[in-house]
Amino acid sequence: MMLDHSKTPVFTAMKEYRAKNVIPFDVPGHKHGRGLREYAEYFGEAMLELDVNSMKPLDFLGNPISVIKEAEDLLADAFGADRGYFIVSGTSFAVQVMIMTAVSEGDKIILPRNVHKSAINSLILCGATPVYMSPEIDEEMGVSHNVTLEALKKAYNEHPDAKAAFIINPTYYGAVCDLKTIVDFCHEKNMLVLVDEAHGTHFHFNDKFPLSGMQAGADMSSVSLHKTGGSLTQSSALLVNTTSIDGRYVRKVINMMQTTSPSYLLMGSLDVARKMLALEGERILNHIIEVSEYARKKINAIPGCYSIGMESQGKPGIFGFDPTKLSVTTRDMGLNGMELYDILRDEYNIQMETGDVYNSLAILSVGDDYDNIDALIAALEDISKRFQNSRLDYKKIDLHYPNVIISPRDAFYAEKEMVALEETLGRISGESLMSYPPGIPVVSYGERINESVIEQIKLFKASHGVITGMEDPSADFIKVIKE
Repeated sequence: MMLDHSKTPVFTAMKEYRAKNVIPFDVPGHKHGRGLREYAEYFGEAMLELDVNSMKPLDFLGNPISVIKEAEDLLADAFGADRGYFIVSGTSFAVQVMIMTAVSEGDKIILPRNVHKSAINSLILCGATPVYMSPEIDEEMGVSHNVTLEALKKAYNEHPDAKAAFIINPTYYGAVCDLKTIVDFCHEKNMLVLVDEAHGTHFHFNDKFPLSGMQAGADMSSVSLHKTGGSLTQSSALLVNTTSIDGRYVRKVINMMQTTSPSYLLMGSLDVARKMLALEGERILNHIIEVSEYARKKINAIPGCYSIGMESQGKPGIFGFDPTKLSVTTRDMGLNGMELYDILRDEYNIQMETGDVYNSLAILSVGDDYDNIDALIAALEDISKRFQNSRLDYKKIDLHYPNVIISPRDAFYAEKEMVALEETLGRISGESLMSYPPGIPVVSYGERINESVIEQIKLFKASHGVITGMEDPSADFIKVIKE
């Protein structure tokens, strides 16, 4: 049956509710904004009048039977899934639901080592054991790209009892693996495939992009509509193939942890974003691809700047590439990524997504156009004239990931002590340290700290990166398992 994607069941019900001028004696306590006047006056009456609680006319997210169910059916259809679920706790939560659905205590799951912290946190919750694949390293950019089929096969051959594999599609910097081949291999080995598409919402709506998780035959995927699809921050989606996953069990896992007071502002935005992507996504994304190509051509003509693009396809860890990830590498002008990030924000009023050792990243989405890009290009041209210093080369780190000694859950609950960073070599980490964004741990719970970990932490500090996850904000001391 063909579904009508011009419909917005939740958003329509919200507007009908507002038109009735209901007298509220339920929560939230601001009562349509009258108890939060300053906020209502700034953001407008409509927003506060639609910040409401679950009720019969608006359905219930924990057990949807009317407008939310219809909206979730439309969501699933738009993304080519059997079931779709509104998520109001961000894609971090959707990732946790996927992993907790697929594996449990004592099970093994194969993951890239550059997974988001939410994946590792889910292992603490469910008790599963990680089997890490090493992604390909780009020495020039100083970042990890994606994994190869060979890396997956190596992990599987060493752990043939693994029940699932977790794949990123795409990475933070746009690298995509050979997803269809990887999915087929996993299914041949009776492994479920879970896809983190936090930065790949748009893939499904234009065939100029790499395959989406559902197109490649994955069993589950988590999708950040708010990142590139236009919905409000924190709104996300979970997509499921019910030939291999019980959709009723997925709902049970969601309801264990997701709020019982979901925001209708978030759900309504998911409804409207899905409509836009389903009806206009191909046209909008064609335009964004044109904008990104224009941006790269201009940026790569600026002395000292480099923006990786489609020419990278075929390099290790880059089977395909997402052009909406517009990174700017400025090491040739003597600027690290965090310095460029700060300069753009503080002096040019331009907010980038992140900065790291050598790069600053801009994410293009359904809301971008040439005017914003021209402002970025003009700023970079000016910065290039100001900062033509010698090439930036930090001390090269022999990057090798730490070994997992005990499970993340056991490490999380183990007795720990604080030890000076310089004295942690060989100790088992009792916390997870990362530069954020993107939130990929340098060392995580239960891993043995090696020289590479210590040197990376020093490098992050020297390059003014934002380090999070540890109890000591300065990362001078690290919490380790007591011996």
